[in-house]
Amino acid sequence: MEIRTTDTVRLNWSGDALAIGLFEEEIELTGDLAQLDEQLGGTLKELIEETEFKGSTGSSAVTRVGGNNPIRKIAIVGLGKRDAEGERSYRLNLDSIRRGAAAVARMAKQQKCQTLGISLPLANDNPEMTAGAIAEGIILTLHIDNRFKSEPEDQGCKLETIELLGLGNQDAAITKAKAICDGVILARELVAAPANAVTPITLAETAASIANESGMSLEILEQEDCEKLGMGAFLGVAKASDLPPKFIHLTYKPAGTPRRKLAIVGKGLTFDSGGLNIKGVGSGIETMKMDMGGAGATLGAAKAIGNLKPDVEVHFISAATENMISGKALHPGDILTASNGKTIEVNNTDAEGRLTLADALVFAEKLGVDAIVDLATLTGACVIALGDNIAGMWGTDDSLVSQIKAASEIAGEKLWQMPMEDKYFDGIKSPIADMKNTGPRAGGSITAALFLKQFVKETPWVHLDIAGPVWADKDDGYNNSGATGFPVRTLVNWVVG
Repeated sequence: MEIRTTDTVRLNWSGDALAIGLFEEEIELTGDLAQLDEQLGGTLKELIEETEFKGSTGSSAVTRVGGNNPIRKIAIVGLGKRDAEGERSYRLNLDSIRRGAAAVARMAKQQKCQTLGISLPLANDNPEMTAGAIAEGIILTLHIDNRFKSEPEDQGCKLETIELLGLGNQDAAITKAKAICDGVILARELVAAPANAVTPITLAETAASIANESGMSLEILEQEDCEKLGMGAFLGVAKASDLPPKFIHLTYKPAGTPRRKLAIVGKGLTFDSGGLNIKGVGSGIETMKMDMGGAGATLGAAKAIGNLKPDVEVHFISAATENMISGKALHPGDILTASNGKTIEVNNTDAEGRLTLADALVFAEKLGVDAIVDLATLTGACVIALGDNIAGMWGTDDSLVSQIKAASEIAGEKLWQMPMEDKYFDGIKSPIADMKNTGPRAGGSITAALFLKQFVKETPWVHLDIAGPVWADKDDGYNNSGATGFPVRTLVNWVVG
């Protein structure tokens, strides 16, 4: 499938299907739309009236065009309400365009189109970002994961050529969108795969493939290496598994002097049984293959950035292991010592992700980077607070928080800044160690963030709790249920800047 931009306007395009995006309350056929309707013998007006089309987000309608016309079908797609002018509204408009493109892609697949023309409004008069958003919406919607089906029912889309009309030459934007989508799809496939297919070893092999493809450097620390670095928190979690832990450090360096140096740290629990505090009935233990969603997104972002090659140095880090049960398992009440010397009383073995992240954050800061972002399916408390579609964000630096917010708004991935309430640290103080790994039920996502804060001394740092949006039980708007690839797009937009 080829996606390309063109100067051709909708009045002059020919092909299987032409799709036009319309905002709510703006479905009057004036200007060139009136000309197009006349050219199509009134088909467009008839389609709007017969379907009572209102332009609501994600709505669409399609019909065949009669007579000797250069297009076979005409489609309309709703973009919702047009946002007021302003920077934030422009970003929201961009996501409306992205989701409109997703609706068009679904329609084209159902209609078995081979050639498709798309005419959507510009977001803030920016053809480059508009083209990129449309391409993202199309590619992510049409992606199908048939890896584990012997006889797939969905054979994919017949589309061969998609032209984005009236946007001029935006080849660079399409190339960037494809790279980002490759990263999102990698993250989706890693997170969606079962724990017998994606293991710590698999994650290390995936990192090696990315390194080979894009010329990155890769360091895999084995258990003995981690022992020498004093990673007692990470290894405490890892010791119950029969599979060896893998500490992944993948590094992208630009050809010249980097504009800045960044670290992305992803939680890499390829399966989380809960340990001796085993997850009970109704806990969703069968979904715990997705507990490496942070590592999946980290590697997805690495794949995209390796292809885009920005002038920024980026370190991609994950302490990968399983949280299992065996005679070697971590006991509730054990005390671990992290690589920065902090001691941790483990009062719940199911709060293991923060233990692996502790040593990963210490490692990241020692690299001398300008900023660290970690991402983790860390707490159910964050899902209770923000629901399934919004990730929680905590940070120690206002500028970094603002950068991540801006990147997420452009990506259409929702974050909400949560309070870093230092007083709540009292809830995880231990009488016999520096801290406990869990606190009271109230404010559980905040105390988890405060725990992680103990392992970053001075570097600007943001923590993203992605437990909700990393997985979608229903269609996420891109014809996708299951792993979403969140927040690869945000990370790439942040890095590329």
